[in-house]
Formats: sequence, C-alpha cells, structure tokens
Amino acid sequence: MNHLVADQLKFGFTDRMIVDGVSLDLKAGEILVLLGANGAGKTTLLRLIARHLKPESGTVSLNESDVANWSRRKFAQKIALMPQDENRGSMLTVRDVVSLGRMPHCGWWTPLSKLDQKRVEDAIVATGLPSLRERAITELSGGEWRRMILARAIVQDASVLMLDEPIAGLDLKYQYEVLEHVRQLTKQNQLVTVVTLHDLNMAAMFADRVAILCGSKLLAIGTAEEVLCDDLIQQAFDVEVSVIKHPSLGTPLIIPLHRSAKMRAGVNDD
Repeated sequence: MNHLVADQLKFGFTDRMIVDGVSLDLKAGEILVLLGANGAGKTTLLRLIARHLKPESGTVSLNESDVANWSRRKFAQKIALMPQDENRGSMLTVRDVVSLGRMPHCGWWTPLSKLDQKRVEDAIVATGLPSLRERAITELSGGEWRRMILARAIVQDASVLMLDEPIAGLDLKYQYEVLEHVRQLTKQNQLVTVVTLHDLNMAAMFADRVAILCGSKLLAIGTAEEVLCDDLIQQAFDVEVSVIKHPSLGTPLIIPLHRSAKMRAGVNDD
C-alpha cells in the first residue's frame, strides 16, 4: 500500500521562507487538497515533493524509501506531477504529449506497445480530448492545455499523483468531470493524490482531507468539516465567510460575506 511522508520540508530565499517546516503523512486511496492564499507555498510544496526543487532541510519518502536517492527513471515511474505552466512552443500534437507519460516505463527510443497506446487513448478520452488528439499543442486553449497535461500525468501510472491547479481555466462541466475522474483513479488504483485548488467548495466536495497553508506554514489539516470553518478561512484568506452545510451533499459550503480587512482599511497590496 502506498504511503507518502513529507517530513519537515523547508525552502525559501534570503528575505523570506516559502515553505517552513511542513509535514504531511498520506495514505493510499487518499486525496489531499492543498488550499491557501496566493503565495502561501502550495506550488512550492508540490515541487519540493516532486524533486523539482531541493529542500533546505527535510525529507520525502514513499513506502519508507527516501526519494532523494532514487534514479530519475524510478522517480518518474512512481511520482507524477501536473505543473501549472510549461513551455508551449513545441509543434507536438496532443497525442504526442500525452504519450510522453509512458516514457518512464518503455524508454525514450522504444515504440509504444499496444498496451501503452491503449493507456494513452484511454487518458485522452477520459479528459475529453478525442477530437483534439492530432491537433498541434500551439493551437490549444488554456483549458484544453490543462486537460492534456493531466492526461499525460495519468498515463504515467505512478503511485503518487500531484496536480497543481488541474481545473484552472476549465468550465464548470470539465471541472467536475476532471475531479471526478481523479477521484475514481485514486480509489480504484489506491493512489496517493495531492491537488492544489483555489475553489474551497470544490475542495470540500472532492477531498478526503484538506490542508491549509498560511504564511509558509501548515495552518491546519483534517477533513473538510474539521478544517473549512470560518475562523481558519478568515485567517488564511483574510476574508469573512459564512460556512453552512450544503443542502444536497452535506459538505461545507463557503459563502464570502464581506471584503477583507485590508480592503476595508484601504490598503493596496499592489
């Protein structure tokens, strides 16, 4: 069973810390949603776990093995990251990019097997991209690009799936479909899945647990019912809210009430 532990991760610059002593303990079949204001450290935390950044201190282990000691290929076979941004200048097609997710398993110069090709096609269908499979990626909209990068992460068949804003730029239909597909994959394959979101209500609906980052530290972690309460949300996002029970789902429903304290005081962050 997959078990991911991030222990006391720390990363920052001379003038400020971005992630300061954050620890996570995640089990197979679990979706953890990271929440926090812009600059709270969500993306940096994902990049530290995914070895895109080297922590100043702290460790990441999967199944009690320190991932810092793994080869690049072994790491890519076990941990997949869907980043927020990538270079879009290539003339590859959507199918080409999604197929890259199979490279950690079959190698760079080996043609895809029939099984690999099926995995690619299944991911393209699951993310709503069949009509775009032969389109050049330079012609994609922002939302289409996000779905393509998600499909590439899915076909990696990793034990850990890390998704940085997977529904950014998607309309409501695709937001639900993408998150529902991620949930099904996580449960069926017993993955460890970490997702960053800005939508607190989506987090309440899809997360097994929610972690709130604030000021480079982990402010709270627990179920949506435990964490998405008005005082913690106000502390993390500087906005007053009312939290009620969703009339159909029973999950927390977050309703903003007033402008932030900074706005009422006339403070301009720009």
